Parts: sequence; structure tokens; C-alpha cells
Amino acid sequence: MGRKGISEAVIKRLPKYYRQIKMLDDANIERVSSSTLAEILGITASQVRQDFYNFGGFGQQGYGYDVKNLRKEIAAILGLDQEYNMIIVGAGHIGKALAGYKGFVKEGFRIKALFDINVQEKTYNGVPVYPMYNLEDYLKENQIDFAVIATQADSAEDVARELIKNGIKSIWNFAPIDLRVPKDVVVENISMSESLFVLSYRSKNRT
Repeated sequence: MGRKGISEAVIKRLPKYYRQIKMLDDANIERVSSSTLAEILGITASQVRQDFYNFGGFGQQGYGYDVKNLRKEIAAILGLDQEYNMIIVGAGHIGKALAGYKGFVKEGFRIKALFDINVQEKTYNGVPVYPMYNLEDYLKENQIDFAVIATQADSAEDVARELIKNGIKSIWNFAPIDLRVPKDVVVENISMSESLFVLSYRSKNRT
């Protein structure tokens, strides 16, 4: 349900909207106003309305937003109205932490396998662990939507090329390097140290 012309800032706010609206829905709150959402997220009510207007609006003047419907709409925009099969390449601390996180399954992301050069166990947290030389055959035999790279930086590019060669078009990258990939491949680079550096900057410059 991709839409062209939506700014990166709006896209990054969508998961925050979804998380808060999900909490409201789970608390059996039926309606929410743009001003309430704005206060929760620390933005303006006009920004909330403008963000939602990019996708059709969802609300009614004087009524606000129906929480269940809003949750459903934003879930669909984010692609959370379907399930995805994922693999993780790199069975170190980060890879195993991701494999052990139960929240992914609740949102429809199913981790089907772990891959590593040095396989020390056949399964981890119920997820099968395979040596890297099985990756190509596994991808040919199984429908995998997303791949997670949790390797060292010096091997991440090679892993990405292997994944792409075997049909993977969506990569969640935890290796400390920004991957260079073809234009038809989607990558979300996650840098924990960069996030920590931002925290350090904000801490040093807080008012």
C-alpha cells in the first residue's frame, strides 16, 4: 500500500501513531481527537491532521477518530494487515535477541530461520539454525519476505548481495554499515551506536 510523495518524517511518525492508537484500543477507548494524539506524541494537532490527510483523513469534524477504524487503517498503511516470513543472518547476540523477541509474532512477523557461519546449536528459541552454505537452497525452497542482517560490518555487504541474488527485496540491517543496494531493494539501516551518539548529544546539550 505504498504511496509516492509521502515525506520520510510522516512515514517515521506512522509507527508512533500506530503504537499509541493500539494502546488506546486495548484500553477500550472508542474515540480520540487530533489534539489528544498530538499531546501524546509531542506534536501539534494540525500536524496530526496533516499527516492523516496524506492517507485520506480518517476523521470527522467535531467527532474525532474512531479508534478501532484508525488502528485498522494505519495497520493497512504500514502493511500490518498481512503476515511476513523473516530470516536472520547472524546468530550472535543481536541476532539471537531479535529471534527471542515475542513481539514480532504478535504483529505478524514470523522468524523462520537463523543462519550463521559458526553454528553451535541446531535451534534457538524454537527457531532452526542453519550454516550459511544452506542459505541459497533455503531461499529457493521457502517463501521469505524480509531478511535481517545481524553480522559484522565486514561481511554485511556480501550477505546482502547473496540475499538479493536469491530474491530478497526487503532487508533490515543491524550491521554497523549502510548497505549499498539496487534501487528495487528496500533497506532499513539500524545503527545502535548512532542512536546512542544522539542521546549523548542531547544529554550534553539539554536545557
